[in-house]
Amino acid sequence: MSDELLTLGLAGTAVLAGAIVQGAVGFGLGLVAAPVITMLAPSVMPGAIQMVNVTLPLFTLLAEWRRVDWRGLGFAVLGRLPGSLVGGLVVVYVSTRALGVLVGVMVLVAVAVTVRAAAVPRNPATLTGAGFISGITGTATGIGGPPIALVYQNAKGPQIRATLAMFFFLSAAQSLVILAVLGRLPMRSVTFGAALIPFLIVGFLASGPLRRYLDGGRVRAGILTVAALSALGLIAQSALG
Repeated sequence: MSDELLTLGLAGTAVLAGAIVQGAVGFGLGLVAAPVITMLAPSVMPGAIQMVNVTLPLFTLLAEWRRVDWRGLGFAVLGRLPGSLVGGLVVVYVSTRALGVLVGVMVLVAVAVTVRAAAVPRNPATLTGAGFISGITGTATGIGGPPIALVYQNAKGPQIRATLAMFFFLSAAQSLVILAVLGRLPMRSVTFGAALIPFLIVGFLASGPLRRYLDGGRVRAGILTVAALSALGLIAQSALG
């Protein structure tokens, strides 16, 4: 029992830290928490991280739901559905290690390019493509934020957070259904993820000061930083297996 409590405490600390990042920037929970939970309790992944992924956006939407970009969200979700199906098949049939390394490298390249660019085009094609990639990586690894966040990097902070929150809520719910249908959502994943929700709430409440700081013209830098760290974390998680 003591080992289980220690595992829960460490995983909860990672979720708390991830909730602070996501509460401020709009994404990042998977970046911080998924590698830690995978290392501590691989048998509960990716279901456990999807349980917290489906919960945290609700707190953001309570405050900022009016700022959702519904048109852009529609295209992103359109790409996310087939991406989730591919991600589910990856979980069942394909090693996620190669996928994680490939996607991580792609995100790093995208960050490097956009650092030098004035903007990433936000149009139906880029939103649908980002949703598709996010569906694959989010379902297979629990880290699906960077593709969508990079497309929205030049939007205002409240719009980024609200749109990503709605996207992540729908995405996580979709992933949970697919994992359940494929028989990859054991009850222990559900209960472990539910036990992490109190840590998530504390982290979101603590994100307020950082959120206000980033809204003062620093959101794009924050998104690029978190996206790069997310890619490095995904590569490390995949490489360590």
